[in-house]
Amino acid sequence: MRLNRLDAVLVATTTLLTCFVKAQFPNATPEALNLTTISSPIDPNIKISYKVPNGACNTAFESQTQYTGWVSIPGDFPTNTFFWYVGARDQQANSSLTIWLNGGPGSSSMFGFFSENGPCEVVDNGTNTYTTVAREWGWDRASNMLFIDQPNQVGFSYDVPTNGSIDLLTNNVYIPPAERPNSLPPNAYLNGTFSSMNANNTANTTETAAVAIWHMLQGFLTTFPELNPPEDNILGVNLFSESYGGKYGPAFAYKWEQMNAARGNSSVSNNTAVNIRLVSLGIVNGCVDDLIQAPYYPAMAINNPYGLKAINSIRAQMANASFYTSGGCRDQINACRAAVASQDPNNTGTPADVNRICEAAYNSCTENVMLPYSDAGRSVYDISALLPDSFPPKQYLEYVNTPAFQAAIGTRLNYTETNSEVVSAFLSTGDYEREAMVPKLASLLNAGIRVGLVYGDRDYICNWLGGEAVSLALAGAAAGPYASAFPAAGYAPIIVNDTYIGGAVRQFGNLSFSRVFQAGHFVPAYQPATAFQVFARVIRGDSVSTGENVDLATYNTTGDEDVSSNSLDLPPSPEPTCWLRDIPGSCGEDQQSMILNGEGFIVNGALQTGTTATTPAPTTVVQTSTTTAQLTGFFTATATPSSAATPFRRPGVDVLHLGGGAAAAAMLILA
Repeated sequence: MRLNRLDAVLVATTTLLTCFVKAQFPNATPEALNLTTISSPIDPNIKISYKVPNGACNTAFESQTQYTGWVSIPGDFPTNTFFWYVGARDQQANSSLTIWLNGGPGSSSMFGFFSENGPCEVVDNGTNTYTTVAREWGWDRASNMLFIDQPNQVGFSYDVPTNGSIDLLTNNVYIPPAERPNSLPPNAYLNGTFSSMNANNTANTTETAAVAIWHMLQGFLTTFPELNPPEDNILGVNLFSESYGGKYGPAFAYKWEQMNAARGNSSVSNNTAVNIRLVSLGIVNGCVDDLIQAPYYPAMAINNPYGLKAINSIRAQMANASFYTSGGCRDQINACRAAVASQDPNNTGTPADVNRICEAAYNSCTENVMLPYSDAGRSVYDISALLPDSFPPKQYLEYVNTPAFQAAIGTRLNYTETNSEVVSAFLSTGDYEREAMVPKLASLLNAGIRVGLVYGDRDYICNWLGGEAVSLALAGAAAGPYASAFPAAGYAPIIVNDTYIGGAVRQFGNLSFSRVFQAGHFVPAYQPATAFQVFARVIRGDSVSTGENVDLATYNTTGDEDVSSNSLDLPPSPEPTCWLRDIPGSCGEDQQSMILNGEGFIVNGALQTGTTATTPAPTTVVQTSTTTAQLTGFFTATATPSSAATPFRRPGVDVLHLGGGAAAAAMLILA
């Protein structure tokens, strides 16, 4: 996500902790953790502690391999990076490895695991108890999956386990534990174990984070060599990242290619490193470069495909002008990058003068170009949702802080979704504006790596208009025919199944740009079937439109050259749910007052009003049955359906239904 300074528009911020108890410190005795610890075969200084997380996540098939653990790498401070590996659902998908990174910076990939594309999701199982069920469109149906919490101190990753307290009303963490203020009820002020919350013990730029994760993967892949796809396999390693992953993805992938080359020319010993053979990079609603994307904030606010005028046109014009004016956003970004090039070319985040210039550029662009949209009182992650926006649901925040779950994965600390000190570290260097990522993307594309850009069209914060502009800039920066052939390729329908169209895609060769209809920032949560089909087609090198096996050396889509002027129906804003572990993001002022005053009921992590509480019945389903849902395989289109996906919300789920209006919209966009 893009960082901003208004709590009202933050959804994924520092939330959560223990479940309905005053104090819950995870049992960190060796017997309770039950971790196996070994040294990396190529570097004895790298330690890997892992276990099989029995019962933590019910996958589609019990035969799927799972490991949770930490890779500990040496450095200036302790770094213990958490991972969760899940094997693919069948042999057909078992020869590739996909790494998933959420953004932030500082947001945990457990959000993606439990709320977007992981193998399972959390459901209520009676009052204040939970279980997991297999996710129908989990990406493990197409690939082995590796979810990583990074940079250091994010999610379950840590430097030094440290006892503290968290105020759920503000998400402030206090080290050491502090007495609960009299103004807060017991369920809103909790004790637990965290990382140290020392901003010096984590990465402060995307580049330093990239180096750390390369070392982490060296430890992981040499410990589990059977999980590194072989060199002669057509399927290899895929990296998919979301939101701030628009920076992580290009930088991390480029670092892997650099290190592969260093190993090839023997500047890095073959005995101390292994290749990471990347075949595809996917970016989901990525904020890649403000120099390209920032002008599309005011454009999206008043000229989006849903006909919503979020702010008045004068306000939008002023926001747009602030990008181009002398000394404005554009000029400050260029000044930042000039300072980086001359004084901090390795992006260490060390020179204070460079940090000051780049932080000022970020603040200017955020406050003057992006934030005028806040006048609308709508979510930056979904223009259809009025604030507060509580989607995706947050049951998982309760579940991952239960003692049974903590014991199952072997964690020493409680879970927080976003680490505020990591946020501060990246803010302090102005990392957001430091580097143009398109040249790195172009280098990857020219190296034969597939690049798939995927954008939900209801997102504002990293919106699809800016994403499309990035795709065109990337084509222009790449060598060979991309500069002319990619823009000339028309938009084709993304055919999800026999009944509906999930979006529109422009594809030439190894480059694709997908606009996903009726999806907000977290595309797999809003449109899981469409997101899965796009993902599977990118990693397999197929047509993103149809799923057909094509020759990407000559393939291009055909259709409309522009889909920006076509419209869809904006769904009504959903009723929000106030989650105790996400009070700043999901609770309005009245709901926050109720929590402070001890009014209402907290049931399964959500605030209920009224005189009596409604308690959920225990579920009878602990695993999705193959008799009711197809849990494996891919779809290949043989015809184009006439209907497009439209949203229909129910508590905890965003599902699809079809209607005449949707059919008309599909014809308008894709005819």
